[in-house]
Amino acid sequence: MMTFILRRTGSLVLLLAAVSFITFTLFQLGPSDPAAAACGQECTPERVAEARVALGMDQPFLVQYVDYVRGFFSPRMIGAPGAQTLCEWPCLGKSFQTNENVADIIGRSLPYTFSMAIGALVLWTITGVGLGLLAALRKGSPVDKFIVGAASVGVSLPIPVTGLFLLLLFVNQLHVLPFTTNEISSPFGPQGPGAWVANYLLPWIALAVLFSASYIRVTRTNMIETFGEDFIRTARAKGLAPRTVTFKHGVRAGITPVVTMLGMDIGLLLGGAVLTEQIFSVPGLGFTAVHAAISGDLPVTMAITMLAAFFVIVANVAVDLAYAAIDPRVRLQ
Repeated sequence: MMTFILRRTGSLVLLLAAVSFITFTLFQLGPSDPAAAACGQECTPERVAEARVALGMDQPFLVQYVDYVRGFFSPRMIGAPGAQTLCEWPCLGKSFQTNENVADIIGRSLPYTFSMAIGALVLWTITGVGLGLLAALRKGSPVDKFIVGAASVGVSLPIPVTGLFLLLLFVNQLHVLPFTTNEISSPFGPQGPGAWVANYLLPWIALAVLFSASYIRVTRTNMIETFGEDFIRTARAKGLAPRTVTFKHGVRAGITPVVTMLGMDIGLLLGGAVLTEQIFSVPGLGFTAVHAAISGDLPVTMAITMLAAFFVIVANVAVDLAYAAIDPRVRLQ
């Protein structure tokens, strides 16, 4: 198992290095000029040239990349010679709009994204896997048909439709939940966990409606196939309790596709749920990335892009490790 973990960790490091290089290359060689964006509107060619020096863009490309990566591990000086300022670790550059360390901007946004992701993850996993398993156990019954029908409706509802409907119903009409506020970013704040749940409940439900629908369908299909396998029939023939057959033998064998979906969805959600954060005005990574892209704030956009890729890659490695724990045969691959 340790060899498997080390092998996957090595691949993680190589992938992150490749992603950082590709992302840096795309943003540096893209159609927009970072120096012109940093200089602002009504910028003369002379000031653009000064901005290029201040950003280090007068240096060779590889020198710029190495200097940028060095900021991941230690502080670095940025700016024009003679007017340099210290960029504290981790240094991802400074915002063109506010001249603030990009790491500080991301640090403010992350708690909101984590708050939204954690609650939605718990809600859609319990709902999706639970209802999918129930539908598989009641295959062909009215309960099964109702669950499958509800999943088909849920998977076809886009986030904007679900989110706006929830706001209209629970906030504007029933007045049972508040508008999402930026003052609550975690359950450990002065408002307490109750206010945290109330603040993020509607975004959680909006995400859970969409994601749990897919989990219901995948769980149902895989559990029906698993319950028809020979080892399940053998377990039943031995006289094992139905609960033991279902959960100890059936669920463990049929849950692996759900683990794959869960890992990928977590990675994508932690990278920023753009539509959900926009609808509910949650200033998470997706919300911040959209506003940075609109304003041409390349350092912020590039940093969030790399962070999103990091979450997806880490989620893939976590899925591999979970597979190895569930099915020992995976460790031999």
